[in-house]
Amino acid sequence: MSETKDIDYSPEFTTVWSFPERGNWATHNPKYRGNFAPQIAKNIIEMYSQKDNTVLDPMVGGGTTLIECKLLCRNGIGVDINPQAIEITKEALKFNHHPNTEQTVKIGDARKLSFIKDDSVDLILAHPPYMNIIKYSDGNIADDLSNIGSLPKFCDEIEIVAKELYRVLKPDKFCAILMGDTRKSKHFVPIAFNVMQRFLKVGFVLKEDIIKVQHNCSATAQWKNKAIESKFYLIMHEHLFVFRKP
Repeated sequence: MSETKDIDYSPEFTTVWSFPERGNWATHNPKYRGNFAPQIAKNIIEMYSQKDNTVLDPMVGGGTTLIECKLLCRNGIGVDINPQAIEITKEALKFNHHPNTEQTVKIGDARKLSFIKDDSVDLILAHPPYMNIIKYSDGNIADDLSNIGSLPKFCDEIEIVAKELYRVLKPDKFCAILMGDTRKSKHFVPIAFNVMQRFLKVGFVLKEDIIKVQHNCSATAQWKNKAIESKFYLIMHEHLFVFRKP
């Protein structure tokens, strides 16, 4: 299988990103639940890395990051606690592209990356679960972060992830994390800002807070009238935090 080009792509240059159309190139799977648009990975990889660099996605999901690594001539490391995600990613990487790069995909826990050396990764790009909004393993994997419904507990585990990412990232390199928020009992639960604080706590510094506009949310129509009646706004944005390791 060979890549197909996205003729409408252009690099972002502001802190508000909006992709009404996700693009149609390579082997990206828009049906994988909770994955991010390939334009996000493409923009981050092009901005913060060079050809032949190594990019880590510690929660690789449907493989978006590694597909773009292959297309952009970066080496990729994809880790996921869910074996199904690993198989999906491996299948998605079965296309030809020249020059060839190394794409390593393995089952693992983002909190335990002992197989990666200290200060060895050039860029990190991750899209963690937003607590248990989407349960990626349906509760069948005990350590899956998407099974956690408590914000303090979730953030405690994210802090462990952040420490590992800080360890493996080279100094003066970047770590990009896409996070969203939710509501409980009609009140806003700021998952993203709590996660940001945990990354700052372990030593990262914040370079960018990019607002990513959400499109094509399947629940929007069914919640619209309820939101108006109950006087709350539907959440239609996510935060793409870009951290630097000093």
